[in-house]
Amino acid sequence: MPSSLNRQPPTTTARIALGRTGDAVPVAEHLRFQLDHALARDAVHATLDVPMLERGLRERGIPAITVHSAARDRSEYLRRPDLGRRLATHPGAPSLDSETWVRSMPAGSHESPTLAIILADGLSALAVERHALPLLDALASRIPNPSPRIPVVIATNARVALGDAIGEALGARITVMLIGERPGLSSPDSLGAYLTWNPRPGRADSERNCISNIRAEGLSYAEAAARIAHYLREAQRLHATGIALKDPDTPPLLGPA
Repeated sequence: MPSSLNRQPPTTTARIALGRTGDAVPVAEHLRFQLDHALARDAVHATLDVPMLERGLRERGIPAITVHSAARDRSEYLRRPDLGRRLATHPGAPSLDSETWVRSMPAGSHESPTLAIILADGLSALAVERHALPLLDALASRIPNPSPRIPVVIATNARVALGDAIGEALGARITVMLIGERPGLSSPDSLGAYLTWNPRPGRADSERNCISNIRAEGLSYAEAAARIAHYLREAQRLHATGIALKDPDTPPLLGPA
């Protein structure tokens, strides 16, 4: 391998320029691969620390509602994606409607919310535990209404489309779902944000906007919050999300050639 490539500063966590020992990769790189694979697998199977999120939201003065999908555990969630898109209806499951939200709000908050924010485990509970609250902090000064008027819902064993059922139940005009993305070998804690106008079951992926790879090694909290705020403004102007919305203007990542 050219020595100049080995001397390049790391600009990506992708597996490039690994070197070799004979016709195999070095032992250290092989072990790192196995470790990253184990971390990604653990992230998929981990359960969300709901009390930690509830505590963090209380410290910020934000009441939260916790709901579950129809998937009873992580095993069923992984085997039955369809159940992760529906709210649980079994006896004892938390109910969710606009009255549930009103009861959790300060006196005087009786109108249906314009915006609902959902913190969902998705395929990486670790991502939500690490990044959801810091992202909410970055977003707080950019959203149009004070946070106590915006319902925050914690959802477990959730797929992206569960946000449609949650938003419809709350009567929200738009939802922002912060959800753990499918772990990669170099990113077990990547958070995604999905925005959906007029949420209701049956929405297509083309009717959403996605902001991906929110984490320290990817898109920063400030950048993600700015993009979410842009999409919220445009969604309220156009009454639509998805392919009807365009990304905000951003400078090129690379300088002039």
